[in-house]
Amino acid sequence: GGTVIGSARCQDFRTREGRLKAARNLVKRGITNLCVIGGDGSLTGADTFRAEWSSLLAELLKTGGITAEEAKKSSYLNIVGMVGSIDNDFCGTDMTIGTDSALHRIMEIVDAITTTAQSHQRTFVLEVMGRHCGYLALITSLACGADWVFIPESPPEDDWEDHLCRRLTETRLGGSRLNIIIVAEGAIDKHGNPITSDDIKNLVVKRLGYDTRVTILGHVQRGGTPSAFDRVLGSRMGVEAVMALLEATPETPACVVSLSGNQAVRLPLMECVQVTKDVTTAMNEKRFDDALKLRGRSFQNNWNVYKLLAHIRPPSTKSGYTLAVLNVGAPAAGMNAAVRSTVRIGLIHGHRMLAVHDGFEGLAFGKVEEISWERVGGWTGLGGSKLGTKRTLPKKYFEEISANISSFGIHGLIIIGGFEAFTGSLEMMEGRAKFEELCIPLCVIPATVSNNVPGSDFSIGADTALNTITTTCDRIKQSAAGTKRRVFIIETMGGYCGYLATLAGLAGGADAAYIYEEHFNIRDLQINVEHLTEKMKTTVKRGLVLRNERCNENYTTDFIYNLYSEEGKGIFDCRKNVLGHMQQGGTPTPFDRNFGTKMGAKAVAWITGKIKECSRHGRIFANTADSACLLGMRKRSLVFQPITELKEQTDFEHRIPKEQWWLKLRPILKILAKYNIELDTSEKAHLEHVRQKRISLESNI
Repeated sequence: GGTVIGSARCQDFRTREGRLKAARNLVKRGITNLCVIGGDGSLTGADTFRAEWSSLLAELLKTGGITAEEAKKSSYLNIVGMVGSIDNDFCGTDMTIGTDSALHRIMEIVDAITTTAQSHQRTFVLEVMGRHCGYLALITSLACGADWVFIPESPPEDDWEDHLCRRLTETRLGGSRLNIIIVAEGAIDKHGNPITSDDIKNLVVKRLGYDTRVTILGHVQRGGTPSAFDRVLGSRMGVEAVMALLEATPETPACVVSLSGNQAVRLPLMECVQVTKDVTTAMNEKRFDDALKLRGRSFQNNWNVYKLLAHIRPPSTKSGYTLAVLNVGAPAAGMNAAVRSTVRIGLIHGHRMLAVHDGFEGLAFGKVEEISWERVGGWTGLGGSKLGTKRTLPKKYFEEISANISSFGIHGLIIIGGFEAFTGSLEMMEGRAKFEELCIPLCVIPATVSNNVPGSDFSIGADTALNTITTTCDRIKQSAAGTKRRVFIIETMGGYCGYLATLAGLAGGADAAYIYEEHFNIRDLQINVEHLTEKMKTTVKRGLVLRNERCNENYTTDFIYNLYSEEGKGIFDCRKNVLGHMQQGGTPTPFDRNFGTKMGAKAVAWITGKIKECSRHGRIFANTADSACLLGMRKRSLVFQPITELKEQTDFEHRIPKEQWWLKLRPILKILAKYNIELDTSEKAHLEHVRQKRISLESNI
């Protein structure tokens, strides 16, 4: 955690004298490329520094601080920025480095507080960091299903006190034993007056007499070990930053490398700084709608989903439609968050919501019940699958399933699960020809630790599994640091999909990660052993090797362990660990809770439209390819893809997509393990502009 090279808020650099000193230090060392990792202050400073560069050199030359020769060699300075800030307050980037780790810290505390609040029937007011940005507060509220959130970008209406008390009373009457209110440290009302956690506590105590406690999280949010997401993000951005510097010319503007969805992008530093300043201006001028817009589409999307899930009660007029939700495949953390948002958003749309227990099998055996708003309360933070999940495919039960769809009057299915959810849905499509009841819209939401579902870069549960593996690798490496000269061989899950092994390798600093997708032979194993032998001569006397469970049927974990033990005799000794089912369990990470929540909300909005589209004289008949879709995260947006179209992109024998985006990260793993290899840089991130990106707002949920 933290920063190994140290960090400081440097007052000197704000002055021209300070920048002159800095310029001289760079020139004397012949440094012409600078990579700045910091928040908006550091990046604004970097931009000023670059703009002044030629005048700083001229002044140094005049005062004799540098020679003409040196000035010529350092005639221009290239700067690239990476945003490292827990506040996620920098415009142009979806996630800044450190935000996910801060959310991990916050959620650990919120989960712990939830248990005590439930025991004592208390109201908790939690204050989180973020200065003038409400991102941390917003995501925390989404991830724990808070009753109310105060963020600076969208102050509450003037009668908020009455509204808040009404909400808290409603929740209590609904049978909930706790209330959680999240406050961003910069929270204000419509007139710009601060709203503090104490103000809220006093209000609740005075008006409702509830036992209320305030917890201010403070600096714990900055600390701790970085999450898997942040480690991978930092590594990817680092590579992108070096590429940007190598390609820079005196003419290219200083840029920031950042993340948009799942894609690395480059944005002009000054535009980002400007939009970030515009947000502050908008807030100071009380143009709160503009402030929300300027924060970007990801922020707005989160805010819209939060408002839907927390503040709107189901309408009195019913839609007359019935939706069923089920889990298929192996359990994955975050499934319950997806079910919760599916149920609640469905009820908001006026639908009757049914929960199916035990997947397709439960649908066949009639394990179906109506599910209410209150029933899914508190589900976001629960791991596993509350509805129960099975791998059974529907084909052999078509008659029973059709009978139940008909008897329960189901008009649409939302299937949350792994590869079987996808193949099972394909079977349902085939069954449409014979069974008219199967002609209803269906939507698949990918949820599996293996991340092997076609049509999506990520699946719910993979982030949690990745963090479990990374944490375990950290502990194992620590034990190796004590004994010295030890190599650990760790087997991860994933079926034939090497996602977990590769990303855990990147996050845990592994020396090698063996996967099915990248063929390896005895020569490669030998090279790895020789590489580790060399490594033992350095100061780092330990090794970490990951192996995906099905990467090769002959080179098993035991085989690799025996080979390394034999070849490393006298140089290093080996230990092996098979991580097993711990990878499917655990509390979902903030990413999986938020991802599940958003996917559920989007799926219901889509299926509602589809049901209306397929409605003829009060009957639903859906028989087109686009009435059965998979909702996936593709590069920069959430997209619905007809599952029959995804068939072409799938290797059914090995249950993996034919093309997988993360294979491009594999060379980074090898370079970081100090192998001399070429990096394919053909896919360049082009410089984009912040302005255009802002306008294409995601369609309303």
